[in-house]
Amino acid sequence: MTCRQLRSLVVASALALASLTAASTAVAAPVATAAKTCDIRGAEATFGPTSVSSLSVTGVSCDEGKKVVRAYYRCRTANGVEGRCVKKVRGLACREQRTTVGNQFDATVTCAKRGVSVRHRYSQTIA
Repeated sequence: MTCRQLRSLVVASALALASLTAASTAVAAPVATAAKTCDIRGAEATFGPTSVSSLSVTGVSCDEGKKVVRAYYRCRTANGVEGRCVKKVRGLACREQRTTVGNQFDATVTCAKRGVSVRHRYSQTIA
């Protein structure tokens, strides 16, 4: 084998190895999923007496997101009007951030697990 043939074989082998490595990396890399904003017009009455102003989901459908909002409301109000939900909702761990102004609070809730996220905002009047 000549030096030129050997060099061509080494270059071809290196290119083949590089393409295999790139292909396996591309398959193993996680795929980013953008959040989808859900249309909640007309559904406000089904969320309970709170006023839900926005809903976005990642990794699930908007219908499932609405079910999570309803289940979160039931969990939260089981502890009173100003109650908090401290257990998983439809398999998702939820956290809530509130801002109180007068007799009303506004909250942002994020319920999530690996690859799935449901985020909604609501307002609640305190009697």
